[in-house]
Amino acid sequence: MMTKVTVLGSINLDTTYSIPRIPLPGETMHVNGVSSAAGGKGANQAVAAARSGVDVSFIGRVGKDHGGEFMLDTMKKEGINLDNVLVDEDIETGSAVIMLDENGQNSILVDAGANGEVSVKQVEAAEDTIANSDYIIAQFETPVEVTIAAFKIAKKHGVKTILNPAPAHEISDELLSLTDIITPNETESSLITGIEVNEEADMTKTAEHFRNKGVETTLITLGSRGVFYSSSVGKGFVKAFKVKAVDTTGAGDTFIGALSSVLKADYSNIEDAIKYGQQASSITVQGAGAMPSIPTREKVTEVYGG
Repeated sequence: MMTKVTVLGSINLDTTYSIPRIPLPGETMHVNGVSSAAGGKGANQAVAAARSGVDVSFIGRVGKDHGGEFMLDTMKKEGINLDNVLVDEDIETGSAVIMLDENGQNSILVDAGANGEVSVKQVEAAEDTIANSDYIIAQFETPVEVTIAAFKIAKKHGVKTILNPAPAHEISDELLSLTDIITPNETESSLITGIEVNEEADMTKTAEHFRNKGVETTLITLGSRGVFYSSSVGKGFVKAFKVKAVDTTGAGDTFIGALSSVLKADYSNIEDAIKYGQQASSITVQGAGAMPSIPTREKVTEVYGG
């Protein structure tokens, strides 16, 4: 049976400014180029899962504007179920401005727009969709109370919950108690727990911190170092694939979406699922733009083998 993934999250129109380096405070800089593309952490994760061949549904909101029409059309073409995406007539579609330097590193400014209007009522109306899923993924680009409501519904129906805690901020014990898998990067992990992530002992301590709050599995993404995991089936590292990054925007989103498409509910294949997620994200960073660079399962197989 095909895996079913529901994503609760953001839908943004991304504008990327290619620049030599990130500007200093007060500095004016000419850009090398400007481009626009579909984006938003939630939308990116949904597309990554869909391109990996699973059944994906989305819960979110866009404005009644050109950006919203563009994003809905883009996601429809990916085969994503948009029955639970509302169009807001009063607020514009979310947007992001990305400053991308010549080394592929980025700084991102986000305007929530309609993403900030996703409501508990909207999530409650999507209960059947959540209940029929294997996983639900959420981030922090929509209201936290909405994520809590969605995860409560998921728990009621035995659906696994994945929390991508980005942008990072303090997380309530209530939300952590509803989270099965948490996926911070090393910076987010340190900001949330106060534990600097340098050595494996630090990562183990971080996983224990989350486990004591009720989180079953911790995945800490470490960029070029790979991914640390700690779960009921064990702990360890999965090394990253060495590539030359052109644009790191969307790498973490690709990893999460791709991982959710193959991870078994008992985590028995967790290392293989992490490996697949890293393969997909390593391809994403070699192209410009987040969503346009997310690979299909066929592309991952072509590059890395089956």
